[in-house]
Amino acid sequence: MQLALRSFAALVLVLLSPARGAALVQQPAVPIALVQGTQVGSTTFDPGDTPRGGTGQPVDGIEGSSREMLLVHIHAHLALFFNGQQIAIPCGIGIVKPFRIDNGFVGVGSGFYWLHTHDATGIIHIESPDTRSYTLGNFFDIWGEPLSARGVAGLNGAVCAFVDGKAYAGDLRAIRFGPHTQITLEVGGPVVPPPVYLFPNGL
Repeated sequence: MQLALRSFAALVLVLLSPARGAALVQQPAVPIALVQGTQVGSTTFDPGDTPRGGTGQPVDGIEGSSREMLLVHIHAHLALFFNGQQIAIPCGIGIVKPFRIDNGFVGVGSGFYWLHTHDATGIIHIESPDTRSYTLGNFFDIWGEPLSARGVAGLNGAVCAFVDGKAYAGDLRAIRFGPHTQITLEVGGPVVPPPVYLFPNGL
């Protein structure tokens, strides 16, 4: 009986996340393949930037250029959860309106910021004319949505963050994008294990 109780206590300790005391469920077994032109998560936000974000003017020194810049061309991923449910990162962030959505993909717009999304998979395209570093704060400024430890894009609650599967306790806005960086932001609870994604071939 004592052995069974000790085993149960050990299981409870494994399932409890140290991040804000939230319960963490079992880690997903397999990575999730990202398919361009599809959507990951439920629809909450409209496509494109808000009026507070990029409408063609420079944002944080990042231009809404008339074309994509490809001296540096890498991709990262952002996943957003609210109360344990995944929310889609919309297509068209960083692509100046008016733009056209064809089969879930924004390929044509009035201009492109050097950080943008073509679809609602959460893939962020970093296409830059130089080798400067870009941050999650830059992306949210272009989107025109707030980002802090108390909420994300108007979804309010304590925020737990993961970068490449590891808990992140620093300034959310300072998270840097690198090739295939995977960022998960979880607002409220329960906190779920950060998914692992497979980028499409060629990205």
